[in-house]
Amino acid sequence: MASILITGASGFIGSFLVEEALEQGYDTWAGMRGSSSKRYLQQPNTHFLVLDFAHPDKLKEQLSAHKEQFGAFDYIVHCAGATKCRNKQEFEQTNYQQTVNFVEALQALDMVPRQFLYVSTLSVFGPIREADYSPIQESDTAQPNTAYGLSKLKSEQYLQSLKDFPYVIFRPTGVYGPREADYFLMAKSIGNHLDFSVGYKRQDLTFVYVKDVVQAIFKAIDKKVLRRAYFLSDGNVYPSRRFSDLIQKEMGKSLVIRIKCPLIVLKIVSLLAETGARFSGKSSTLNSDKYKIMKQRNWQCDITPAQNELGYAPQYDLERGVNETIAWYKKEGWL
Repeated sequence: MASILITGASGFIGSFLVEEALEQGYDTWAGMRGSSSKRYLQQPNTHFLVLDFAHPDKLKEQLSAHKEQFGAFDYIVHCAGATKCRNKQEFEQTNYQQTVNFVEALQALDMVPRQFLYVSTLSVFGPIREADYSPIQESDTAQPNTAYGLSKLKSEQYLQSLKDFPYVIFRPTGVYGPREADYFLMAKSIGNHLDFSVGYKRQDLTFVYVKDVVQAIFKAIDKKVLRRAYFLSDGNVYPSRRFSDLIQKEMGKSLVIRIKCPLIVLKIVSLLAETGARFSGKSSTLNSDKYKIMKQRNWQCDITPAQNELGYAPQYDLERGVNETIAWYKKEGWL
């Protein structure tokens, strides 16, 4: 039985990866911090491995103990990371430096897997091709304008710089689905009959349902691809209001007050929220990074390489995905 380690297993995407690994019969290890919740990791046969990516010596001890008792992993999906931090340094430390710590520990212990599958983000490319709204291509020059995107790009470049390292990189656009907390805020707002949008210029959005991200990752394992990077979306392009319109439909809200916020107002509010978070010592959902993401007008990306090389075939368009997501939020009492 092939073994697989999924880091960030307690998180949104990670928990779905664990479910699929178990379904496919892998010897499945959920990598997580000691303080992380196991709320969505209740399936039988799930093994747990506490990993401290921030402290290299401790990390090596943890991995070495695992190797001594169970052997090395055949596959690793590195999903651990941060999408919200208090400052640029925290993004750099969590998304880049801790990835370096992890890979160096694997190399030192002779635990490099057959494939190291890294969950990155479309944000590594930043606001490009906004003049003609054409799909972002893998041959484009990455120009991230957020601390999050920059930290992920540095991780990608590090993996790509390693001679013969068996990486596979995934760059999903906006990932949504059950258990996801940020898009949930939009649903909660619409539940209160309010919808906020930003900017007056055309905005083309793309999305990918969490189960389709999982599908792509396991197809990459099946195809045994190495040293490749793939964009992931559902293959469609949506106007800026489509997501909120579908939420409104699924929630049965006949009246929703729609407020369009000028970018300059959002920028000021974001900076104030970020400053407040810095003083409180907590991360804020609204910050300068979030402002730049909401400001970006073109989120199209070319998924044909994933389709042609992996056989990736998205099963969820936005309507089906929102239907399933809202149903889950209701079932779980989130809404």
